[in-house]
Amino acid sequence: MSAAWTIADLEHWNERIQEQVEAFGLSCYAQEFEICDHNQMLGAMAYHGMPAHYPHWSYGKSFERQKTLYDHGVSGLPYEMVINSDPSIAYLMRENSLCLQVLTIAHVYAHNDFFRNNFTFGHTEADRVVGAFKTRADRVRGYVEDPSIGVDRVEAVLDAAHAVSLHTRRNFGIRKRTPAEQRERAVEAATPRHDPWQQIHQAGELAEPELARVPLEPDPDLLLFIRDHNPALEDWQRDLLTIVHDEATYFIPQMETKIMNEGWATYWHHQIMNSLELPQDLHMEFLVRHNQVVRPTPGDLNPYHIGFRLWQDIRRRHDEPTAEEIAEHGEPETDGRAAMFAIRECDRDISFLRRFLGPDMMRELGLYAYEPQGEELVVTRVADDPGWREVKEVLLRSVGLGGVPVMAVRDADLGGNRTLLLHHDHDGRDLHLDFAERTLGHLRTLWGRDVALDTVLECKLRRLCCSADGITIESPG
Repeated sequence: MSAAWTIADLEHWNERIQEQVEAFGLSCYAQEFEICDHNQMLGAMAYHGMPAHYPHWSYGKSFERQKTLYDHGVSGLPYEMVINSDPSIAYLMRENSLCLQVLTIAHVYAHNDFFRNNFTFGHTEADRVVGAFKTRADRVRGYVEDPSIGVDRVEAVLDAAHAVSLHTRRNFGIRKRTPAEQRERAVEAATPRHDPWQQIHQAGELAEPELARVPLEPDPDLLLFIRDHNPALEDWQRDLLTIVHDEATYFIPQMETKIMNEGWATYWHHQIMNSLELPQDLHMEFLVRHNQVVRPTPGDLNPYHIGFRLWQDIRRRHDEPTAEEIAEHGEPETDGRAAMFAIRECDRDISFLRRFLGPDMMRELGLYAYEPQGEELVVTRVADDPGWREVKEVLLRSVGLGGVPVMAVRDADLGGNRTLLLHHDHDGRDLHLDFAERTLGHLRTLWGRDVALDTVLECKLRRLCCSADGITIESPG
């Protein structure tokens, strides 16, 4: 498979792909492509694909790790990398063959369509993304170069902020109430309803201490809460917390839609490539490349494989439903492509899988659950008739941010000494205490006072307290 091609070749195939993109009804931002070598692709991977990013030692570590794995043949590089921006930017590897470039371009346009139309990306302001990342990078470099601040103090804040950056709201389609709205809601909830026998009943009083508590409602945006309620922070520290939070919220939709997004891009690159009437040599290579992308991964989940099969099944169920499906659900109200576009717009992985991953597809995909037992991983459930629901629940708890504990601030002044109290939304999985200890330590660094976390450990309510002396485990008072 020769990698020989010219820019004119790419322009030719890009024009033909754009025609098919329009014919299939995909709606994209303007698309730009950049040609890069493997070192530049490694750099893009280290910086999450962004052409500008603030400096931090962890990105250099990521680059060296990826480069070492690549140089020793342990790990390859992605065929492409595409940015959710307007215009969208994608990187093409110079070493790739012509067929692989054409396949990648088709794949990129489908990602572009998904970024533009899926609701989880609605808050990312795609037209401002590249400029915003560059501006943040300049601000961080300014703090690093400031003699009164310096790299050590900047990286100490960034280290702590990175550790808790994913502890934020996960559904940006739900608007967060302002403090004034929270107070109004609390007053309304505490106000007694009209009592026709009020003269003979004892009058109730509003619980002022409850109205004075900060926050009035649990706040999941840990970095923003600390930024707004720690008076000891300097302006540059507040700005760093804002920067880390903003960049985390930019990337969270990509984490929350990994299976949908990769499946969508794979489905449409398959449709587009088959519509191009490729020369035989390109078509044969395409078949090989496509099958490499969608093949199952032993012992792991391949989001391309699962997403591709689910999108195929959704279209089939609308265009060619079986008699059993018609008897159970009735005749489809829309054709398959219209149904796919509607689902692409309003779902994310957890709802997508909950709605469309049924027992037949789970068995077809060969899904199972496993648990560590000693030094081995042992299969505990398979997707047979009685066990498919349990396997599905395990999968739903692992997709997107499912592996990140849900925590929220409950009180910024526990015990009257500004101890920060958080609550862990326990879902049946206990916290790993070593991770919890390090996370609370980072929170204490940012808060500047002691931090406590209410959780459940071994079926008992416990409070983890982080002070200058370390971590203690107590029963909540």
